[in-house]
Amino acid sequence: MEPMFSPALHRQRHQFVIDFVSRNKPRKVVDLGCSECSLLSKLRFRREIELLVGVDINGAKVKKHMHRLAPISTEYLQPSFDQLHIELYQGSVTQKDTRLRGFDLVTSIELIEHLTLADVECFSEVVFGYMTPVAAIVSTPNSEFNPLFPGLASGFRHRDHKFEWTRAEFRSWALKVCLKFGYEVEFSGVGEAPSGQQEQVGFCSQIGVFHRLGGRDGFSMLLDEDSEDVFSYTLLHSINYPSLRDNNILQRVLVSEVLYQAEKLKRTWTVEETDVRNDICTLYQTERQGEACFSKQHVQTGEYSYTACGPEMHCNTLEQCRRGVLVYQECEGEQVLWTNGQERQEPGTLHRYVSIPLAVLWACSPKVSALSGSLNNLRHLLLDDPRVKLSTDGSAVLVNYEEQDIEEEGDDNNVEDSGHAEASQHSHSTVLEEDWETNV
Repeated sequence: MEPMFSPALHRQRHQFVIDFVSRNKPRKVVDLGCSECSLLSKLRFRREIELLVGVDINGAKVKKHMHRLAPISTEYLQPSFDQLHIELYQGSVTQKDTRLRGFDLVTSIELIEHLTLADVECFSEVVFGYMTPVAAIVSTPNSEFNPLFPGLASGFRHRDHKFEWTRAEFRSWALKVCLKFGYEVEFSGVGEAPSGQQEQVGFCSQIGVFHRLGGRDGFSMLLDEDSEDVFSYTLLHSINYPSLRDNNILQRVLVSEVLYQAEKLKRTWTVEETDVRNDICTLYQTERQGEACFSKQHVQTGEYSYTACGPEMHCNTLEQCRRGVLVYQECEGEQVLWTNGQERQEPGTLHRYVSIPLAVLWACSPKVSALSGSLNNLRHLLLDDPRVKLSTDGSAVLVNYEEQDIEEEGDDNNVEDSGHAEASQHSHSTVLEEDWETNV
């Protein structure tokens, strides 16, 4: 059978949720009947979400597919300031659990039709009366669309369905929920009927989008401080995504960036210093064209001046922000700094370093300044890290004078649910691919 919908119907339902999240930017989201975690695996890329929770009665299926939610390698190598925590629970949507109260968004995609009508009443009490989310998205099959499926003149789309509502029946249930629990609802759907039949049969999947009256401000008024905490669900999996808000991760990323930028500055200085020296030799060879004299100022600043046939000219071999680069020496454990052209020599083996002031790094590297926030924070974060060698007063990073290869700069900015429940001994299990949606 040729596919009836493009994109597939379950993808359209997921996109409906993603579009809602993009517009409303909820921070805490729970998906009831998360099944194979396919909707969660898409929502985890929405940066506005800080807490993402999935609940399903079929814990074995959740465990089988929870690998979809694992952070990818680039999220460890180039973490962002966004933070995301994911939790997966085994539990029934007809039972209360304190940990799911006060969320910004609850989704229930093709779930309620797997419940008995008595369980639907419990579902309404739990979701809208106890969890009291700011918003909820509930989708369910529209039975009026069923005759458009070949061979489905009667019956349900899936063998585990306990009912399939018409648009009027779904609207009646939704309006009762709003009246009882203080919500308002908008009706929509996905899976359009063929041309000319949309008004007659409606969408294949009908959707109710519920908004709590009073929005976020109304939740505190609904909380009962004297009520006991209830923990009915079993935690199956929990993970914190790498984030620069974690000080350990922030320090690791910052140190790597500092060492990379310091090596780049050192290489630029040494290359341009060589070019200036070559220019000096060339100028002496052309003295016959005019009297020329050179006054080598400070090697460590990369700045030279000379006069040739008149006015003084300056050759700045580094950008202004790089003029703090100095040549640094270490003598048998004692540190010796070249300053103002005066160099102090001590007997013994000398090791040459290039000193990169932290102020230069902070000013020249937008990423270093963004990560550290301030010069004082930069110094503090580098102070006790064994990978960084600092000057005695902690004001500069010391880089080996000898050439070192550095890697090419990377991209600094980086860092399916079938929609149905498997038929099981539990009527409200998370949803499997429905019989009539395999090819739609």
